[in-house]
Amino acid sequence: MFFRVFFTTLLLGSTIVLQLSEKRAPLDKPLLMLYGLIAGVFVLSFCYTILFYRIKNIHRFASIQIGIDTVFVSCIIFVTGCFSSIFSFLYLVVIIYSTMLLFKKGGMIIAALCAIQYGVIVDLEYYKIIKPFFLEDSLVAANYPWSQVLYKIFITMVACFAVAFLSGFLAEQTRKTKKELIAMQERVKRFEKMAAMGEIAAGMAHEIKNPLASISGSIQLLREDIRDNPYHNRLMQIILREADRLSFLVNDFLLFAKPPAGKKEPFELGKIMADTIFLFEKDTKYMGRISIIKDIAQGIWVNMDPIHLHQILWNLLLNASEAIEGSGKIEVKMCGLRSKYALIEIMDDGCGISNEGIKSIFDPFFTTKPRGTGLGLSIIHNILKSYDSWLDVESTVNKGSTFTFKIKQIDSPSYS
Repeated sequence: MFFRVFFTTLLLGSTIVLQLSEKRAPLDKPLLMLYGLIAGVFVLSFCYTILFYRIKNIHRFASIQIGIDTVFVSCIIFVTGCFSSIFSFLYLVVIIYSTMLLFKKGGMIIAALCAIQYGVIVDLEYYKIIKPFFLEDSLVAANYPWSQVLYKIFITMVACFAVAFLSGFLAEQTRKTKKELIAMQERVKRFEKMAAMGEIAAGMAHEIKNPLASISGSIQLLREDIRDNPYHNRLMQIILREADRLSFLVNDFLLFAKPPAGKKEPFELGKIMADTIFLFEKDTKYMGRISIIKDIAQGIWVNMDPIHLHQILWNLLLNASEAIEGSGKIEVKMCGLRSKYALIEIMDDGCGISNEGIKSIFDPFFTTKPRGTGLGLSIIHNILKSYDSWLDVESTVNKGSTFTFKIKQIDSPSYS
């Protein structure tokens, strides 16, 4: 909005100065038109400034402003010579900043508006329906061959669409790069946080595990000595049950702090995935309630520990099923990418995760489940990290979530 005012004032102001230097009267009709255009830009910019803080849909507001800009440019071209105007390049300026704000699709629409307007005003000039100001009769479009007029219209239209395509492509690439950069920054922060917490977790888990084993062993011995006391026996059962639960938590803590290196071996990714899904479908807790839709490519090989893959898939399927209240479906997709990676997606139609929740789901002990430990996704994250990969998530509340990760492909052993 600021630069629109600045450049319009500069361009039209310089034209007014040029015309006055030719000893035109300050109140000539052509100069009055230029004064009106400058005033119009100022008035509209003032209105835009007032509305800017009240408009909720900024994207649509920008579209309207740019659409009006194309009309202003057409007026400038008409006032300054129409077919012979040197300001036809302003269409290209409008198209460039439209792609920066509206991206490729919006830029192409603005290019079409510019091309149509330019074609219409030049045609009207050629057929002597309108006559531009500041122009000698010999320079009017009607005095040029139709082929030359058509050629200039065609070149201007092609230039509009070419600039829209190229600047739109660059704008999309910039937006994609910026998005990837933000995601990379988030992953680096996540890695640093988990590395620090992992070091603390390893020490704490070892310190807890040894006393816990001593407590469990001592309770077992005491239980044998006082079998005849039902009340004491029930209390000891509670202690042993809670000790087992705490031991399970400590094991998860150790797994989060330092996942086992695993034994890498080549295998067909689709086969292990199918086996894991088959086992999950047979789980009585989810059988009949959750339907799993599979879209798994064949012939894709990877080099990793199959136990790690099984653990990753099982935890993600478990999370997806627990996010679904009542019946629902989980979609599992796997395909090869041109970058020689295998892409795995697990989508559910569950309750979804809020934006605030997504920022914390990889933090240890963060969970929305009543009985969860909050270490599942942290463990998956650390396992994938050992394979130079990471877990991405997209989610919409009440619509579901999508978890995605990549594994590097290898050549099939039969062809290597």
